[in-house]
Amino acid sequence: MIFNGPDQASGRRRELVDGWTNRPPGHRCNSVRMATIKTHPTGEDVTAFLDSVPAERRRAEGHALRALFERVTGEPAAMWGPSMVGFGSRTYTNTLGTNDWFVVGFSPRKSALTIYGIHNESAAPDPLLAKMGPHTTGKSCVYVKRLDQIDASVLEQLVKNAWESNS
Repeated sequence: MIFNGPDQASGRRRELVDGWTNRPPGHRCNSVRMATIKTHPTGEDVTAFLDSVPAERRRAEGHALRALFERVTGEPAAMWGPSMVGFGSRTYTNTLGTNDWFVVGFSPRKSALTIYGIHNESAAPDPLLAKMGPHTTGKSCVYVKRLDQIDASVLEQLVKNAWESNS
């Protein structure tokens, strides 16, 4: 598409070629970059990360979740970014382009354990979540305050279901 005519806002002439505005090199709009996803596998040591969690209970819960996820998925844990432990990998496309993300994972955060991959706000709610025990949900994650207050067999089934449907 070529547009030869005055820019309505400034009255200056501009030209569009295949949807792109031709601007001189160094123009401020030429330096705009598309956002990129920042969470990738890092290769960092998962055990060292979990051992570095300050709160003793949260540290133990992190090791317990790792064991559960590795048992269910058959995959080794991998660090994704500085604080997420992920299992497996899948490709997805969104507004940022095509990226990889772990299938299921968790993060032992200070306020709660954050579990990824077992809940999706845009899908029908899984009735197993109600049976798991005390938790809250975000768009795509589940927050658990205490691992010893939820039903581990239900969590295991949720991880298994998510793994089987996404891997």
